[in-house]
Amino acid sequence: MNAVWDFILKNWMEWLFAIVTFVLGCLYRDMKKRLKDEQHKSAAIAEGVQSLLRESIVQNYNKYQDREYCPIYAKESMKKVYESYHNLGGNDVATKLYHTLLDMPEESKEREE
Repeated sequence: MNAVWDFILKNWMEWLFAIVTFVLGCLYRDMKKRLKDEQHKSAAIAEGVQSLLRESIVQNYNKYQDREYCPIYAKESMKKVYESYHNLGGNDVATKLYHTLLDMPEESKEREE
């Protein structure tokens, strides 16, 4: 029994270091997995929001294209929508539709006459 206690007393620092290293390794692995999962979720949310914003741009384009004009309040709203869309990495057909909306007259032809 003395030999066991002598071994433990001589090597307790090494054992403590090994246990602490193992625990820290497990915690690191768990945190790394959680971070990866959160990054994946965040990317999916950003992609979903970007899709919704793109849909809003397309929907507004179709609405105002049919009317052949786009009121100033709608243009201001679209600027905010497009800025968010662009900040999320969107830059495709919706960009062309957005610029077309901004170039539209702000009042209907009937009202101008």
